[in-house]
Amino acid sequence: MARRRSVLGTGLFGLAGAVLPGLTAGSAQAAPGGRAAVPDDSGLRALFGSENRVMRTRERVMAVTFNAAWDVGGLDSVLGELARRQAPATFFLTGDFADRKPEAVRRIVREGHGLGNHSYSHPRFREVTAEVRARQVRAADVALRMAGAGSALTPFFRFPYSATGPALIREVNALGFADIEFTADTNGWKGAEGGMTVDLAVGRALEALRPGMILQMHVGTRTGSGAVLDALALPRILDAVVARGYRFIDLRMLLTRSEGAL
Repeated sequence: MARRRSVLGTGLFGLAGAVLPGLTAGSAQAAPGGRAAVPDDSGLRALFGSENRVMRTRERVMAVTFNAAWDVGGLDSVLGELARRQAPATFFLTGDFADRKPEAVRRIVREGHGLGNHSYSHPRFREVTAEVRARQVRAADVALRMAGAGSALTPFFRFPYSATGPALIREVNALGFADIEFTADTNGWKGAEGGMTVDLAVGRALEALRPGMILQMHVGTRTGSGAVLDALALPRILDAVVARGYRFIDLRMLLTRSEGAL
């Protein structure tokens, strides 16, 4: 197999898009050693050193994100609702998901959404070695590329279980990735068996609404069956967010700012 390019060689940093007014530079610094990112891309480097749970802005903007590690349950509905409202999203996929569901990866790309790295097999990063963690990140990157991620692939990483921390962030930064977590999770992934309902998922999203919010949702189910609550909650969330005067932004736009944005 031909040698693969780094995640940083995708041409992502040439993305067109309006600069978000009101965004201020983040305080995070680049990882030491100069190994991370394209050195001249200060928009990415400004995200290093932080778990980035909210965009620093006074503007009424929100970023919608989805994680996928299990199956494609609810994906058709999610993509349809996003398209209907012309709302961009970023999908954080595991490498295992990409290997098993390459057509789903390509469909997300065709719909114009961004892709992020969510590890290969979703382990608890605090319970494995640094070598294993690095392999998890790199293997997911390869799997996403093999599935056809192309230029939709971002240098964004989201920790499994959001089990992040300063030392772990330094590791992923050194691999060329910024840690992008979330302001709030709907908890729809828990499903009815976990005591969740569509109403509760919608409520969690709207209660946390604030300028610069990053919302985490999920596609698929742990059991491979049953309702995907986040897919059912999504249209209500999107409509309510717009009714409150917010607009949706693509996280990739943050990389076009020379001083950073989270």
